[in-house]
Amino acid sequence: MWGHGKRSGKNEEQEEEATTAAGHLARVPEAEKGLNADSDSDLETEGIHGLREMVSETLCRRSYQAYSVAPISCFLRQGSAPELNLRHRGLGPQGVQALASMLTVNPYIKRLDLQDNVLCGAGAEVLADVLSKNSSICDVNLSENQLGATGVQALCAALAVNKTIQKMQLAGNGLEERAAQHLADFLLVHTGLKSLDLSYNQLNDVAGEILGPALAENTGLTELNISWNHLRGLGTIVFAKGLEANIFLKVLDISYNGFGDPGASAVGKAFKANNVLEELNMSNNRISLVGALSLGQGLRVNQTLRILIVSRNPMQSEGCFGLLKSVRDNPASALELLDFSDIQVNREFNDLASSVKVILPGLHLKTGARRVEYKKELLPSFRPSLPASTPK
Repeated sequence: MWGHGKRSGKNEEQEEEATTAAGHLARVPEAEKGLNADSDSDLETEGIHGLREMVSETLCRRSYQAYSVAPISCFLRQGSAPELNLRHRGLGPQGVQALASMLTVNPYIKRLDLQDNVLCGAGAEVLADVLSKNSSICDVNLSENQLGATGVQALCAALAVNKTIQKMQLAGNGLEERAAQHLADFLLVHTGLKSLDLSYNQLNDVAGEILGPALAENTGLTELNISWNHLRGLGTIVFAKGLEANIFLKVLDISYNGFGDPGASAVGKAFKANNVLEELNMSNNRISLVGALSLGQGLRVNQTLRILIVSRNPMQSEGCFGLLKSVRDNPASALELLDFSDIQVNREFNDLASSVKVILPGLHLKTGARRVEYKKELLPSFRPSLPASTPK
């Protein structure tokens, strides 16, 4: 656990020493290259690695002292490991400041996991400066850190400079409309980011209107998770139009929003034009029979979608039947999984499912709530008692 404290004038000298040590550490790779060029001696190579570890640990400890925080043993043991996991450590902005000097010069870390560390906007700004300089980190998890719009703005600016980041997780950070604008601007210019997680935030209908056009123009993102937000109304329609024009996205999770029938209709239209999307999760989106039939119109012609999850929607058995019928009528359908979990289906749907399995043997149908067949015969405890026989 990290301890928080205030910086004082006494720490300036220590901070300067830490910066000097960082310079020595940064020059170690150059020295190592020189040694390898002149000699293949394992002893000399081990000496360089030993120097690296010694300087690294010295820098780490002095940085902790400069910012009055307690060191984390797992980071001192980091060495050349490709992943640094500091989840749930309570770093805060000050802890990240102490960590920053080490991250700036560490050439080994590929994945940085700082989930649930109360970084807030100030900590995100410090980390953004690190990410703008470190070209080795390509996967960052900053979920549950109360980043807000300020933090997202700083991170987007940094990633616009350093385009090596391929995966970013920003779930559970209270992101709203202002953050959506920064994200949209970022998606318009960044082509290196492949996976973005914006789940469990507060992105509403206005955010959907902002992100839709950016999604249409983005030319790099292949996976987007925007589940458990507040996308509704016009925002869902504009967002779906962005999906219609996108030519890179393969996996999209929009579950637990409020797309409803209008949003489902817009997604159905996107199915007709989009020939890239392979996986879509639309579970729990208030989609009724009308919306299900609209989705079905797109499924009649779509040739790339492999997985469609529409569980926990009030489309009833008739909606499930309509969707499945659309798949049956599409000879070029690529669907492998159609998930109707937690939607009660009837005998008519089951009969259709049996016939579809003959035509499309590779299609897996998932229904977690089937129609219950009650026996006509009552249980013994509910049978009417017979009148007692009259004694003779």
